[in-house]
Amino acid sequence: MINPTASEWRLEQGEKPRKRTRMFRFSMLSSLSVAAAMPLSVTTRINDEEVEPIDFDTDADVIGISFMTFNAPRAYEIADRFRKEKNKTVIFGGYHPTFMPDEAIKHADAICIGEAENNVPRMIQDFAAGKLHSFYRSGPVDLKGLRIPDRSLLRKSGYIMAESMQATRGCPNRCKFCSITAFYNHIFRARPVEDVVREVKTLGKIVIFTDDNMTAEPEYAKDLFAAMIPLKKLWFGQCGITIARDDELLRLASKSGCRGMFIGLESLSQENLADCQKNINTAREYRWAIGKIHSAGMGVYAGVVFGMDGDKPDVFEKTLDFLDRSKVDSIQATIMTPFPGTSLHDEMEKQGRIMDKDWRHYDFSHCVIDPKNMSPQTLKNGHDWILTKFYSQRSVLRRAVNAFGYLHPWVVLNGVLPINIGYRSRLRTAGVLRPELVRSGIMT
Repeated sequence: MINPTASEWRLEQGEKPRKRTRMFRFSMLSSLSVAAAMPLSVTTRINDEEVEPIDFDTDADVIGISFMTFNAPRAYEIADRFRKEKNKTVIFGGYHPTFMPDEAIKHADAICIGEAENNVPRMIQDFAAGKLHSFYRSGPVDLKGLRIPDRSLLRKSGYIMAESMQATRGCPNRCKFCSITAFYNHIFRARPVEDVVREVKTLGKIVIFTDDNMTAEPEYAKDLFAAMIPLKKLWFGQCGITIARDDELLRLASKSGCRGMFIGLESLSQENLADCQKNINTAREYRWAIGKIHSAGMGVYAGVVFGMDGDKPDVFEKTLDFLDRSKVDSIQATIMTPFPGTSLHDEMEKQGRIMDKDWRHYDFSHCVIDPKNMSPQTLKNGHDWILTKFYSQRSVLRRAVNAFGYLHPWVVLNGVLPINIGYRSRLRTAGVLRPELVRSGIMT
């Protein structure tokens, strides 16, 4: 099973994984979950291109490649080489093959459409019988009784946190730009609390939950957090800003060991939020909510999206000012991207506003659309400008020092600071940090 990656992160023979970007190699959970779904007679190896070069001379019978849109060209390149030069059977899975199966099948022998747990055993059985079909489709998987992944399949030295897991899948929201909610058909499902607790017990002191929205069903989340309190773990996850509205939920999250959450703010404009169908967010409460989450001892890693139809060139300075005043601990700033399978893609396709179909540019840092109220170059420059300012050495240091005033030192030293330093290093390698924009005063 291969995890393809972009050229700037790909390891060649003799190279070692880059230590400074390990912060963003904390999860190979999708590959581990597929491996756990394999029949017990199958031996599986996971090959992550960010951790080790691809072994094109492997004696594996089947090559599995899972990928998102921006890695599709690399996945096709790998698959073509295995099929043409090595005569290997190649199976694709993941978001992009699920949404673009007719494109993907040109480079593979079979496509896993949707979740893997139901598809994989049938695919392996059919392969062994010489009757592999082109497409295998699966509806929602029953999350009860899922096998605990074998994390020894990972080269743990290559990851900042190999011990990641899921308690839930999907999200009930219908954000137009989100591939996740489209992939899971806007359905939220939860594993039995006792199953989650059983798996958490097998992990170390620090756990990463990769759930898309842990608190989508507050009563389930409360039950889970209460059950986790005796385990005395420290953990990080992802949820909605609405956690701040429920005092009991916030208290239980903190008491169970939560020390930071990724939260999709998306936009400071209520008009933008309504247009992208993120109606659960109320922009005017953001600063209050962030302060309340901080008061519970949890850092806030905020997601913001630029290029929505209500955005004008002044959105970058306004957003940076808000982030500083609200004491957001770190950010993921992205350019609005119309991924295949989303309603945003269908809408923009009809409007003729998708200007670039090179999948390599669907990495959140290229502008592939025709923005409504600014030029594509203005959008690109503004995105790079705000990240350059936010992740400057001075800003990172100031943010870390300030965080000691409202977060436990452990959270600052093991969460806020490593994420900021890791982001700065990764963005610099990717060419997103552009000091010349700041020096020249050019933002747009």
